[in-house]
This record gives sequence, structure tokens and C-alpha cells, in this order.
Amino acid sequence: MLKDKDIREPLFFFLEEKYGKVRILEEKNIGRSRADVVMVTEGAIFGIEIKSDADTYARLARQVEDYDKYYDMNIVVVGTTHAQHIREHVPGHWGVITVETEGEDLDFYVLREPAPNTEVTFRRKLEFLWRPELVRIQQRFDMPAYKSSSRSFVVDKIASRVEDGRIPENELQDEICELLFERDYNTIFEEINQYRVENGMHKRKRRRVNKKRSK
Repeated sequence: MLKDKDIREPLFFFLEEKYGKVRILEEKNIGRSRADVVMVTEGAIFGIEIKSDADTYARLARQVEDYDKYYDMNIVVVGTTHAQHIREHVPGHWGVITVETEGEDLDFYVLREPAPNTEVTFRRKLEFLWRPELVRIQQRFDMPAYKSSSRSFVVDKIASRVEDGRIPENELQDEICELLFERDYNTIFEEINQYRVENGMHKRKRRRVNKKRSK
């Protein structure tokens, strides 16, 4: 019986062979669910749900709903116990990959290729980015800095420019993917803290806390 931990590393090698340049991110919270794997390619962000032989379909309907809010394309990877019926449990635009043991190795088979998810919005995809990364997008498309504004406010401003055509969708898509490719988890938190210091956010936070305590 294949378990999740048995599938992951061989799956990542398979995805690299199939899609070429990719970045793999694991265990990302999305809505009420957690994406097992997020795969970034040069043109799209994929959500990948793993259903091993030890898993059930109990949470799948909710997971499908959440995945479709955030990712350009979605794939479910299943063990042999689910291979026969999995297509009945996911929408037609979801890709399906089956995995089974072949001697000491695992064999992956694309049962159905993923198609573009028409439900996802740039507002959702921009939520993947942290404040310094949003600044890159603001600079790239000559937007105001909005230094004293919240991250959510900036996301809304960028999304509105996509909706009215001032930011081309294909250019923003490429920029988001590139930022996720470049993200360095060893330094990103330092960049976030530095951004907050440079824009006085720590001080504003302390003032709010002190004011609250004085009441």
C-alpha cells in the first residue's frame, strides 16, 4: 500500500521530467484546505493533491473547491486503489496521475492532462505574494507605492488594474511566476521586516498597542 511519503519524492522527479523548469513548494494553506504540493512553472501555478492508497475521498469535495479558487491548473495524484473511480470525484479540468509500484520503483501514468481553471482570479493569485514581492509588481507596472497601506489594499489595487486592462494579464502572470521562482525562504522574512522598518510599520503597531493599553 503506497502512502503519501512514498509518493512525494518520486513524483517531484516525474514532474521535473514532464514540465521542465519547475519549483516545488509543499504544504500551502488555501482557504479551508492545505495544498499538498504547489508547482510553479514558467507560465502557470499548479495545485497538486495526493490521494494515496491510505486516503479516502472524505475531504476531497472541499479541497477541490479551495484548489479551484487559487491555482491555474490542478492535478490529483492517486494510488491504484483510487485509479478506477477518481475521475468521478474531480471536475473535468483536473488532471489525473496514477502511481503504482514497479519492482522497487514507482511508475507514474497521466490518466488525464489538466486544463486551465477558469475560476481562478488574479486577486487570489496575488495573495501568494508577500509585501516586498508586491512592491516589485508595483514598480514593474509604474504604480504608486502605497507605503502606508495594507497588503490587502495593494492586492486590490493591482487586481483592479488587471480588470480594467491597465496591466496585461499575461505580463502579470509571468511576473507572479518569476517572483515565486526567485523567492528565497532564507532571506524573505528579513526582507519583510526590513520593509516594515523602512515604512514605519513597527512604530505604528507599537503606537496602537500602547494606546490600547492606556485605556
